[in-house]
Amino acid sequence: MLEEVAKRLKEAKKAVALTGAGISKESGIPTFRGANGLWKKFKPEELATPWAFQRDPKLVWEWYLWRRSLVIDKEPNEGHFLLARLETMVPEFWVITQNIDGLHAQAGSKNIIELHGNIWRERCSSCGFKRVNRSDRMEELPPRCPECGALLRPDVVWFGEALSPDALDAAIHHSETCDVMLVIGTSAVVQPAASLPLMAKNAGVFVVEVNPERTPISDMCDVSLRMGAVEFAQALQRYL
Repeated sequence: MLEEVAKRLKEAKKAVALTGAGISKESGIPTFRGANGLWKKFKPEELATPWAFQRDPKLVWEWYLWRRSLVIDKEPNEGHFLLARLETMVPEFWVITQNIDGLHAQAGSKNIIELHGNIWRERCSSCGFKRVNRSDRMEELPPRCPECGALLRPDVVWFGEALSPDALDAAIHHSETCDVMLVIGTSAVVQPAASLPLMAKNAGVFVVEVNPERTPISDMCDVSLRMGAVEFAQALQRYL
């Protein structure tokens, strides 16, 4: 099966990888719901919402800085590097990710659609100012926009918020117009990302799932491999 996947990728004019928390977990990044100490008192749904930010922006920022502290020293793994390599091999290659950790960019991927935002990016709650800040500490909490003085917030998609229309439209377009889609480390239950492999399949795309566990899309994929991203990268390299 791996030989067939490699053959399809070599022949593809365009390929897409849809990635989820599983690929980052192999870099040591805990899942979204991991918590300890103070944060055991809170549910993510009580902190990652616009209403939580309105109620207590300092508390929300403290949680996000804690989350940054769990990610700041983590490095991309062989799964991330495989996708960066494929971008140099396939004429057009895109990574569509549900992750907010920025590891795909660190690995060298350039064509990245971040469906849920980026934990290292901050944006103004009023004027649209954005900046990247790779730090888990701040002098002022909550931080304020240097342009207009309004509160800055993490540039991530919270519960109760819609995905960026531009990001979602691009993800759908690339999913339906590629030759091969790799679905790596995603549970395939979080919408609307979970629908992308189905859209691809309906458009005649060759869909490959890489996940240690079965998911709701396993049966519809052309190839479904019970392995993690690192094992897949190591195994596929032999055929590329």
